[in-house]
Amino acid sequence: MGYDSQISFTLDTICPWTYLAKKRLDAALDQYRTAHPDSSVRFSVKYLPFQLYPEVSKEGEGKYEWYKRSKYGDSDEKMRMYTTIMSAYGRSVGIDFKFGGTVANTLDAHRLIQRYQEVRGPDCADKLINTLYMLYFENEEHPSSLDTLLKAAKEAGIPEDEAKAFLEDESEGLQEVKKLMQEQARNGTDAVPTVVFEGRKRDFTLVGAKEVQEYFKTMEQVAKEA
Repeated sequence: MGYDSQISFTLDTICPWTYLAKKRLDAALDQYRTAHPDSSVRFSVKYLPFQLYPEVSKEGEGKYEWYKRSKYGDSDEKMRMYTTIMSAYGRSVGIDFKFGGTVANTLDAHRLIQRYQEVRGPDCADKLINTLYMLYFENEEHPSSLDTLLKAAKEAGIPEDEAKAFLEDESEGLQEVKKLMQEQARNGTDAVPTVVFEGRKRDFTLVGAKEVQEYFKTMEQVAKEA
């Protein structure tokens, strides 16, 4: 008898570690399905919202300077170390990290993801998230401008007029996203990425961007206990 295991992936679309973790989790899922084609456990991913910097404005400010000031004490040396390390991590999974552009509030991006995850399913949400990550981290585009969000919607197969009408009504989906964030906080989630593998007997929680093999082994453990 088969068992459906949900992987809950909590993310923010401006967190480089969640982009890295998603690439690694995707690779682990492919690896698991190849290694265990007849597995009785079927894994699916559900994306959950988190805001690292809810106080940042919608318009935003320069990403590089904001990171340097807010996270690295205005140190050019520490910022260079960060960009060197993240670039190397990114290259290992096919991400071409760039560090210009704008850091801004991500609430509208989360509204879009959650709405279409609900009405169109996980594949649509997956395409939205992949495109939003790529546009922000590799193309240096604004993380949640109408233009960026409509580009992501188009890649996910959502009609532009439908997505635009949804996004321009800022109350649409807002309470749902806020409720999900509050639930995450009550569950103790205070960092991203947080990845929870639902097991039949127990759940497995991995915080931070783990290696592909750790995600893979966790799936094997879920299957072993199913």
